[in-house]
Amino acid sequence: MKKCLLASLTLIALTVSSSCGYALAGRGSFLPDYIKIVGVPSFENKTNAFEIERVLTDRVRTEFSSRGKYRVQPDTNNVDAILTGTIVNVRFNNTSYTQGSQAARIQLIVTASFEFKDVRENKVIWTRPSFTFREEFETTTATGTDAAAFLGGNANALERLAQTFARSLVTTILEAF
Repeated sequence: MKKCLLASLTLIALTVSSSCGYALAGRGSFLPDYIKIVGVPSFENKTNAFEIERVLTDRVRTEFSSRGKYRVQPDTNNVDAILTGTIVNVRFNNTSYTQGSQAARIQLIVTASFEFKDVRENKVIWTRPSFTFREEFETTTATGTDAAAFLGGNANALERLAQTFARSLVTTILEAF
């Protein structure tokens, strides 16, 4: 019995000590420790998708705050870092069709430009001039070819898009991919 217990404890100790050291994705950060307050002013919208900049900006602020390490404010006064962004394009592709040749699923594609700047060092930490995000949705009506109309008529789709967009963007910034 003692040998069995000793063997089990040895196996557990070896397993724990040989772990590879990976952390959960989305929880790490390469940012300097002094960055505590992040300014996230409203993103600019160069598309015809009504209020997409407001919804995406709000969700990105919430996502940064949810990481527990950062305080987020909507302006650039007295901050350690600033995230600026421009929504450049919103479009969609049909990914599947009904028997009547209408779109059954669409893929929304949002392209944006972002810059994350360290205010103390006055340098850009991370930039992505063409951050592209894709999300698929089922559709029950003919969507035509206007992504803005689809988002404007489907608040749940916009909210889901914003939530996953924000998670992807903030994780990308914090993990410096």
